[in-house]
Amino acid sequence: MNAGKPATGARPRRIRGLDAEQRREQRRRQLLDSALELFAEQGYHGTSIEQICQHAYVGTKGFYETFDGREDCYIALLREITEQLQAYMLERLETVRADGEQAERMLVEAFAHALIDDPRRALVTFGGAGAISAAVERQRRRNRRWAAAFVESLWDRHGVASPGPDVRRIAIGLVGGLFDLISDWLLDADPRDHEHVEALIRDLSAFYAVVRAGVASA
Repeated sequence: MNAGKPATGARPRRIRGLDAEQRREQRRRQLLDSALELFAEQGYHGTSIEQICQHAYVGTKGFYETFDGREDCYIALLREITEQLQAYMLERLETVRADGEQAERMLVEAFAHALIDDPRRALVTFGGAGAISAAVERQRRRNRRWAAAFVESLWDRHGVASPGPDVRRIAIGLVGGLFDLISDWLLDADPRDHEHVEALIRDLSAFYAVVRAGVASA
């Protein structure tokens, strides 16, 4: 008699009301939440897997059952932030009740607030995130290309310019400039200071407006 094995057809074991899949998802959530907190506070290179595990109350065995390593955890967090931002911007695109430059200005402001209202998201995404690895850089470049395609669609929608190779390159350069402005701002600004946030939004809006005007007049 195999007393140590569950009978055929027995229900999956549940711990604290959670099955195995739910426990895995809970563990992943705890690790990502802790990674967001620690990467934002200490930077990628200043944060160890052990610190993430201690903060999340997850053992290192549970960490490696979830992620291949620290880089994999960071990329998963970066992708999650990116997916949330993309979904938010697409939602805002459909709900903004304005046309042309006014709508685009509102979307630039929405993008800034989506990052800065929780400064950890901006710090993880832009604060010292470069030069971690080739895999991280590829993810950052995918993010930039998505944002550039979003800008192209705006310009096409509002009659600024039709999509094409030249416009795509300008859009990628625009997005790179916007991202660099945020990175530079994070060095000295206080994300909790309303005036600092408004200054960033003014800089982003002004830079966007200059590039847009150049595209429209080309």
